[in-house]
Amino acid sequence: MMVSLALLLLGLLTAVTAPRLLAATDWREREPVVALWMWQCVVGAVLLCFALAMTFSAAAAWQLVRGHVFASAPHGVVEAYALGAYGPWSAVLAVVLAGCGAWTGAMLTREIHRARVRRRQHRAELLVRAPALPGENPGGDRLVVLEGERPDVRWLPGPKPRLVITTAALRRLKGRQLDAVVAHEQGHARARHDWLLHCAGALAGGFPQIPVFAVFRDEMHRLVELAADDMASKRFGRLTTALALVELNEDRGVFGPCATSDNGLPQRVNRLLAPVPRLSPARRLRLTAAWALVPVVPLVVAFVPGLSALE
Repeated sequence: MMVSLALLLLGLLTAVTAPRLLAATDWREREPVVALWMWQCVVGAVLLCFALAMTFSAAAAWQLVRGHVFASAPHGVVEAYALGAYGPWSAVLAVVLAGCGAWTGAMLTREIHRARVRRRQHRAELLVRAPALPGENPGGDRLVVLEGERPDVRWLPGPKPRLVITTAALRRLKGRQLDAVVAHEQGHARARHDWLLHCAGALAGGFPQIPVFAVFRDEMHRLVELAADDMASKRFGRLTTALALVELNEDRGVFGPCATSDNGLPQRVNRLLAPVPRLSPARRLRLTAAWALVPVVPLVVAFVPGLSALE
């Protein structure tokens, strides 16, 4: 049972210590795309630890599972894991971890279902506010302009994604500012940030006691916005993008000393107006490659006994 316990302890240790270690990095604001990759690698490593621990525990508890897991492995490899010495706790551990996996799947299903319900509600509201004309294909247009007094630009993902812009936003945004806002929303769509948010929300909602998942959810909401800001600013400039954010949100009470919400908009605007130099391409590549090795650690722990037996 040593491999299963080692993987379980590695996953728990990563889940507890990773938020503090990642919070100490000083380049997350400058490189949100790399930071998104970093978080995905860490959370993927935690989930992989638990999945491998469940697999080895189930293989030790039930001969049927063992036959499938080690179907093509030499007899010496099976003996190297000493599965027969795991004892009755292997079945308990396997059942608990399998239950956690099923719960994660249920939370993700719930998150996706809620998102679909919200999309259906938004699309129903669009049909009421912008009904299809005779002979027009409902949902055929990717751009919808709504009459409204509040500036708003939002992307509705789904099988038929649509960009919704209110007339107030068209009146307020000047020139390239509208292009920058559209590029921001397109950045979310191209990077499929909605799926990242679904997964992060499912893990945080399903396991609120695990710190890494709660921080993962909060960081995803923040970093996807920074990444989309960068996508827009690369095409239309930081000043244009910052002014567009201010124009869209200045009537919502998010700026000034008496801000009514803590959605990070002032920090995003300040970041665009006072940019910090980005990391060099070589360092970005090194960071990306280094964090890609994090999920490899559980695989090494899992396969070292078997590989040692083959020597």
